[in-house]
Amino acid sequence: MAKIKVIVVEDHTIVRKGLCALLYVESDIEVVGEAENGREAINMVEQLMPDVVLMDITMPELNGMDATRQLKKRFPDLKILILSVHTSEEYIFETLRAGASGYLVKRSATSDLIKAIHVAHEGDSYLSPDISNKVITYYVKQKEGGSDEPKGLEKLSDREREVLQLIAEGRVNREIAKQLFISPKTVEAHRSNIQKKLKLSGTAELTKYAIIKGLVELGF
Repeated sequence: MAKIKVIVVEDHTIVRKGLCALLYVESDIEVVGEAENGREAINMVEQLMPDVVLMDITMPELNGMDATRQLKKRFPDLKILILSVHTSEEYIFETLRAGASGYLVKRSATSDLIKAIHVAHEGDSYLSPDISNKVITYYVKQKEGGSDEPKGLEKLSDREREVLQLIAEGRVNREIAKQLFISPKTVEAHRSNIQKKLKLSGTAELTKYAIIKGLVELGF
């Protein structure tokens, strides 16, 4: 089985080397490159074509947010995980809008980092628990404020509603497939159909919709 190729982008050498050391012991992950800033990361991605980029935000020359935006335009299938000390909504939502596949804070456990890499590689999104709470709280406030509620739940089949709820609860494709006794490929097909029918994109928008429609509750 091919290893997941990862590039670590972090301007602090000690932190970057520490992250690499954590990843080196994983049998199915290979660190193929290290970059000190966003611009260097873009050049490195062009040369090495990794599966996942682990990206800091605050860096010289080109910050992680803008680097993520540029990389996603040029390499749409590239998975980028943000690893940052910042926990403000401004940073979280801007990087997610830029195309990041997940957001972790640097105090996250090693197990969360490893899981995030695998989840992103599989095509899903990952938010560390405290970040996930911020996202959910934000959307709940939107709901209470009567903001633009999407419509069209009736367009979904029973199975699609099941998949939507599990997505909103933070389950990845493999977990959903196991729970519903279907293949991950079928889950992905359901996810695609849901997004098309509801005219939504990404886990964050699907989670918002599920909360507004009452499919999941805060603290699920």
